[in-house]
Amino acid sequence: MYVVIAGGGKVGVNLARELLEKGYEVTLIEQRRDRYTVIEDELEHVVQYGDATEMWVLERAGVLRADLLVAVTGDDEDNILICQMAKEKYMCERIVARVNNPRNVEHFHLLGIRPAVSATNMILRLIEHEVPKIGLVHLLELTDDHIEIIEVEVIEGAPAANAAVSDIPLPDGSLIISVLRPDGGFVPRADTVIGVGDEVLVVLAPGLEEQVAAVFNVPSTS
Repeated sequence: MYVVIAGGGKVGVNLARELLEKGYEVTLIEQRRDRYTVIEDELEHVVQYGDATEMWVLERAGVLRADLLVAVTGDDEDNILICQMAKEKYMCERIVARVNNPRNVEHFHLLGIRPAVSATNMILRLIEHEVPKIGLVHLLELTDDHIEIIEVEVIEGAPAANAAVSDIPLPDGSLIISVLRPDGGFVPRADTVIGVGDEVLVVLAPGLEEQVAAVFNVPSTS
């Protein structure tokens, strides 16, 4: 696989280093002369000097044959432009974009740039995962594939509390894939009883979050 990486900051360099160690062919583009010189001392011919928002720079880097382009500059506008050019002009089928400001994630999505990775949002999800009784946590969203994975804690009085998996009234399009307890996680069977305090991972179609959460996290009115 051939990967073009735009942006020679810590993220770009570390990513290039790891991909090279795994046997990938990589070209890293960096526009700051001083930074380019530092990277060249380590990666040599792998790094190219230039502004990845310019078409000739991308073409020189071999974007036309790239299997994947990764835009990880420190500027969200640049990352959007680089990904748009790679996708729409050079028909690069796979792109990954770094989002520096999490408020810009929606802009990336509206322009069809996916996945757009926000380190802030990723850390926030990890924090939510570690904080007890946080309710519903989005762990993974594959919008193009119409799949999400959420984590939800079971509370007393919820329909799922103390019920076997086969008896839990989940909406169509959702499935329990794992149960997390203090002693570890496991894949439940149909006769596994879900207890209060269990953290349940559910794969579901987008739009079912509230219905699924109500099964595990909202006390029953009956």
